[in-house]
Amino acid sequence: MYLYQPPSGYRYNSDSIFLSDFVAQFSPRGRVLDVGSGVGIVGLLVAQDFPVAMDIIDKQPQMIEYARHNYALNGLEVRAEVGDFGQMAGERIYDWIVSNPPFYDHAVTQSEDEALNIARYAHHLPSRDLIQTAKRLLRPRGRLLFCYDAKQVDRILSELREAKLNPETIRFVHPKADREAKIAFIAARANSKAMLNVLPPLIVFGADDRYLPEAQKAFDRAGTHVISGERIENKEQGLSSRQ
Repeated sequence: MYLYQPPSGYRYNSDSIFLSDFVAQFSPRGRVLDVGSGVGIVGLLVAQDFPVAMDIIDKQPQMIEYARHNYALNGLEVRAEVGDFGQMAGERIYDWIVSNPPFYDHAVTQSEDEALNIARYAHHLPSRDLIQTAKRLLRPRGRLLFCYDAKQVDRILSELREAKLNPETIRFVHPKADREAKIAFIAARANSKAMLNVLPPLIVFGADDRYLPEAQKAFDRAGTHVISGERIENKEQGLSSRQ
């Protein structure tokens, strides 16, 4: 899979690769919405492997422009919308909603780069807005799968239950076996009474700083090849000069 993304500013990272691998464990089908899609990486990886109809939404027109191009480049269809997910109208109901949302606390020192700021800091999409809007847009047995800062998991689980989205599965991601968890992947389902299943942790790096087999397998499965967005302007003219 080939992906264009901006030559500077926000660029997707391993969180998105590991999130798509987590989503794949549930074999999604039906209509899927990728929230805060960026250049489209999570939805693209889902759409290439499963029988889904994909919608995406992002606040930044530039990111939606990249995402549209990436879907077309890889022969996949998408319905794309520029907008604030928290204000999204309920014109369509979804079987699945996936998201790698901004989750850094606004109180920390923030990037002055607008694209990075929107992609990273939670005030651009508060967790409560993400969860409440997802509940409103999901089918009666629909699922929300997303990642979040591991240090905030207690609050996230509470907000999910408050919204009547039952957290069914959680998996923590550790950089190394002796390091604390940095993020958590969570799968929640509407109208579910299942008990929470805590999966074994994903350990990313070994003592030699190389990817451990499971992490490497996720990258191999994704098979992404990144191309600088400048090449779209210079060679394909697929994106406007606004980038």
